[in-house]
Amino acid sequence: MSLRVVVEADGGSRGNPGPAGSGAAVFDAASGELLAERAVPLGTTTNNVAEYQGLLHGLAAAAELGATSVEVRMDSKLVIEQMSGRWRVKHENLQPLAARARELAAGFDGVTYEWVPRARNAHADRLANEAMDGADEHPVEAEPARGTRSRPQEWLAVSGAPTRLVLLRHGQTAMSVDRRYSGRGDVPLTELGMRQARAAGRRIAALDGITGDDGRAVVLTSPLRRARQSAQAVVDVLGGEAVPHEGLVETDFGEWEGLTFQEAADRDPELHRRWLGDAEVLPPAGESLEAVYRRVVGVRDDVLAEHAGRTVVLVSHVTPIKALLRLGLAAGPSVFYRMHLDLSSLSIVEFYGDGNASVRLVNDISHLRSG
Repeated sequence: MSLRVVVEADGGSRGNPGPAGSGAAVFDAASGELLAERAVPLGTTTNNVAEYQGLLHGLAAAAELGATSVEVRMDSKLVIEQMSGRWRVKHENLQPLAARARELAAGFDGVTYEWVPRARNAHADRLANEAMDGADEHPVEAEPARGTRSRPQEWLAVSGAPTRLVLLRHGQTAMSVDRRYSGRGDVPLTELGMRQARAAGRRIAALDGITGDDGRAVVLTSPLRRARQSAQAVVDVLGGEAVPHEGLVETDFGEWEGLTFQEAADRDPELHRRWLGDAEVLPPAGESLEAVYRRVVGVRDDVLAEHAGRTVVLVSHVTPIKALLRLGLAAGPSVFYRMHLDLSSLSIVEFYGDGNASVRLVNDISHLRSG
């Protein structure tokens, strides 16, 4: 018996990239009866990725219901035109999603794609917003209609190599010895800091896949001297050069630059207290932690656009590295206050083409203990 269904799908991101979710609803094409729903939180990703994920979950739900033909309706012109074959899928992050959608579509007798105005896609839009609200950790599914079967929603893994970021915090400086706020001040490494950087370079060189098929490693660094010296110790082992990226620079601590924790607290007691618990608070003439986070989102996007599927070494400072780990965890600003990163520590986070991520390593200093 044939079953024709209509799939309405949507996705969104608050921040683009930002907290994202996708939604999909499956209706009986003849009666209009709702057969299944999906509301899927996606962590931090872009609008386009979220919209494709809505399509993927809608097609998967239709397949679970035993549908033979599908009419897809979405208000995303990009997804509809690309899946109809009229537009090329140019962005590397979307290519595996489109390929997966074509694989799912091949399991039906026929699939058509129709663009509709947002007002005609309100059901899927609501589900996507519920997912973005983070109301549930797992996909939400409506009760199945009469005569249908339901099983738990499976995770739609997308094939493809992740982009792996190896995150190295710079080595010791005189400012770090005295535990002083060290942001934009261009201070050099100490002798111990140089030894730490060389040990980190040897450790990184031993990682699998650190060089690509071209035999080269990709190393990006904050332009500040302490990071550049640490990055140079890495490329001394790996070969090549370290390329500066302004987005990897440390927080601008403004008038607190060079002060100890206690000196800053004594100078601006109320502001300092608020700064320690609110990532939107700025030091005097400085930069908030949330501003650093937003800046680092751009770094992540640059790396994914230029080096998709590669291993990339990023040499930076404590706050940008925490921001990248926060992106990988799809976590809130509490990461800035609850995560400790030692000097010359290594962390690893992987970003996938479907918008997912995996934190593999945090604050590893085993290379320092072994000399």
